[in-house]
Amino acid sequence: MDESTIGEGDPTDTPPPDGPGRANHDEPTSVNTGGQGSTVQRLPDDLQPSAVSRRRFVLGLGFGAATIAFLRRLPTPTGTAGTAGPTTLPAVPRSSTAPPTPTTGVPDVQPSLDGSVVAPDNRVHDVVVAGGRVIDPETGFDAVAHVGIDGDTVSRISLDPLVGSTTLDARGLVVAPGFIDILSYPPNGYGEWHKVADGVTTNLCMHGIDDSMGRFLSRMAELRPPVNYGGATDQSSHRIALGVGIDYASDPQIAELVHLADVDLRAGALGIHQQPEYNIGVTLDEMLRHGELAATHGVPLCLHLRYSENLAPGTQEEAVAEAISVARRTGCGVHVEHINSTGGTGRMGEAVAQIETARSEGLAITACTYPYRFWATYAGSARFRDFQQKYGISYGDLQVAGTPNRLDETGWRKAKADNRLTAAFAMSDDDIDTSLSTPWVMVGSDAILERPHNNHPRAAGCFSRVLGHYVRERGVLTLPEALAKMTILPARLLESRSPAMARRGRLQAGMTADVTVFDPATISDRSTIEQTWLESVGVHHVLVGGQVVRSAGVTDQSVRPGVPILSGSA
Repeated sequence: MDESTIGEGDPTDTPPPDGPGRANHDEPTSVNTGGQGSTVQRLPDDLQPSAVSRRRFVLGLGFGAATIAFLRRLPTPTGTAGTAGPTTLPAVPRSSTAPPTPTTGVPDVQPSLDGSVVAPDNRVHDVVVAGGRVIDPETGFDAVAHVGIDGDTVSRISLDPLVGSTTLDARGLVVAPGFIDILSYPPNGYGEWHKVADGVTTNLCMHGIDDSMGRFLSRMAELRPPVNYGGATDQSSHRIALGVGIDYASDPQIAELVHLADVDLRAGALGIHQQPEYNIGVTLDEMLRHGELAATHGVPLCLHLRYSENLAPGTQEEAVAEAISVARRTGCGVHVEHINSTGGTGRMGEAVAQIETARSEGLAITACTYPYRFWATYAGSARFRDFQQKYGISYGDLQVAGTPNRLDETGWRKAKADNRLTAAFAMSDDDIDTSLSTPWVMVGSDAILERPHNNHPRAAGCFSRVLGHYVRERGVLTLPEALAKMTILPARLLESRSPAMARRGRLQAGMTADVTVFDPATISDRSTIEQTWLESVGVHHVLVGGQVVRSAGVTDQSVRPGVPILSGSA
């Protein structure tokens, strides 16, 4: 794996302030509504419901067969949906064995701009998110509006104010579908709270669940995380269980590995994860066998590619070509994990061109990226072998997690001897810009924080960094483009086999009420290599399944509404 979450952190790490998720913010003003017996945040007159009949937007599904339409460079909303000419963002191709559209779990509601309603006129909603800029990347809806939520479902999106038992003030804020982390690690009772502060509502361990699916689900049920959870069956773990490790597997062992993957998929795993760069004994034949299984189940084969350098033999171009070959020969969908650090390091344009050519053939190949110029793994890892030659970097481009300074040769030798988690500044701004700008590349953190604050800064800051640095500060992406990469694109990657994902990644009537509300002017990451535990700022409200996990910038760790996200075979 690119950044392992195994091992102890630096015992000298500075302790976090007052525990995770407890930023010092003022509590919202609230009043009791008497007869309803409910609590409502006090809102100004312009957010109170009008007595006249209301116009309503009933937002529909908007499933496109080939493209996702969303508006590029939208004007500042003025209370109506944007009307600028749409630019198409290619939809995530499904596996060739998957049905073209979801068939279950989604209400048949068509877009409407008339007097039709989802809920009665006098409905008091469970929760109302009031007066924010509501953006739905799938439909292109972008307007100042009010979101009514009942139970775990968005029941209405209206241009006129709504009444709620609980009302969250979103004036001046963006209201978006909850962020989906397509490449993470299992919740651990600690790191997921940092995800919430980063706007994440669904944490998918497509880098592998590090256990059997049955034991993973049992462990999560006991943990009761605040975010939704699921993931891919992890062939690295299965190799360890069979005593294969990183060595070559015999034919009977490969057959058993495929069997174990099949068991996990039938138990609800969302994909298959393989990492031939670390498990160097994984052959093309083994990948093909797992690709055939992925095609049978209609799930993606998630690959940490075989090479992350550009020294022949064994270049990134070869690694990308191998992944394309698996997709072509098996018909499965292939998802390239963190293409910025494996497959495109210093060669991002070439990697994108290779995959674009394959996609033009109809192959279902996607990728994800994280918005940092450094990767991290343990100094004793084979990835650091000959790092100067492989990546064109020096000792001064390395930094041990939890420490403030770059290394010299002496510091590197000590880090290697102690097998310290070490970051390598091996990517350029151009690498990240190109990967983020590619329409079929999603955002995935490839990290979750663990005690004592061990892991990459992106475990706490990935999504806020995209929105703060790459959208607001540098304009690499528009806001709707960035949100699409965090919401609808990962949802579409998995929705053909997961009914739960067919109702997520959208902010529409009838969809699951996973909602993230943030301030586009202030959202920013704070986590660093030295201080990995620092929460992001600017995420005001987070709802998971209609329950308020974070309100006015304060996370409530007593609220734990996360549910398993499973494949349809479960």
